[in-house]
Amino acid sequence: MYKFLHKRFSTTIIFSISTFLINLLTISITLGIFIGLAKLGYNRWWNAPNVISFFFILFFISFVVGALLSFIVGRIPMKPIAKLIDAIDTLASGNYSIRLPKRRLAVYQSLADSFNRLAEELGSTELLRSDFINDFSHEFKTPIVSIKGFAKLLKNNQLTPEERDEYLNIIIEESGRLATLSNNVLNLNKLERQNIITNSADINLAELVRRVILLTESKWQKKQLHLDINLQEVHFHCDPSLISQVCINLIDNAIKFSESNTEISIILLQHVDHVLFIVQDHGCGMDESVLPNIYNKFYQADSSHTTEGNGLGLSVVTRIVTLYHGKIDVESAPNEGSTFTVSLPINII
Repeated sequence: MYKFLHKRFSTTIIFSISTFLINLLTISITLGIFIGLAKLGYNRWWNAPNVISFFFILFFISFVVGALLSFIVGRIPMKPIAKLIDAIDTLASGNYSIRLPKRRLAVYQSLADSFNRLAEELGSTELLRSDFINDFSHEFKTPIVSIKGFAKLLKNNQLTPEERDEYLNIIIEESGRLATLSNNVLNLNKLERQNIITNSADINLAELVRRVILLTESKWQKKQLHLDINLQEVHFHCDPSLISQVCINLIDNAIKFSESNTEISIILLQHVDHVLFIVQDHGCGMDESVLPNIYNKFYQADSSHTTEGNGLGLSVVTRIVTLYHGKIDVESAPNEGSTFTVSLPINII
């Protein structure tokens, strides 16, 4: 608040001083002109018969002098504003590298700093948008190319039944991957536009987690994983579909990156003012260079994209947790596994 008032009053003071100087100079120059005219013998215009002419001449001289001074003096405080307008036009044309130079006056320096931060943020947003399009194109194109290639192979009448079944299974798998990608993108887009939580109800959160564990049963049984489940009976007011997505994505990630015959811990705890949902695996883990990026759309630590998934799960989780004014933390180390902790406030304002 102090900075806002300081900026506002600084701007007012600068323009007030400029106006005062223009008025003072106009009066001084006009007075000097009339004193000069008086010394030259033109003071007869000041007499009563010529008083109207006197005021017309006074008005004309003041107008001309004031206009000239306003044009000259006014350019000084308005010069940074003109450069700001030019910079905004450049920014609007798509050049996000434009920056305003440093200024001596604090108010103009503050203006330049604000514009430079805006340009930097827009540049970062544009970069994220470009990366999103490139990543989405890659994730969307890969299964389509795969489906097309194996569909062509199926036209070969000399294929054995085993080869035909194998190619059909790949097409089915890639079609499912494409459908999942489309659903995830639409779901994330919907969540990013959502600012208000609707369809909330009081639910047994432990029961919801148990249902999610059953939904993923085929996956963790396939890898022969042992689940260490510790769930408190927590009653929570929320949208069940949103919280289910949080649980499904975190548990699914733990299964995906766990080695066979290892353990996954799933914990639900209630504290005084918040609920904790913890998922811990003993899989491959992540190093410090990976952790800052895991919540980005389409980000996958496996650059070859051979790992199952499309890098949207944690983006969905993060958005839902943000809607609930909660937070998500991760602890991970290579070959030691990962622990995701979601904290959700019980009383959401």
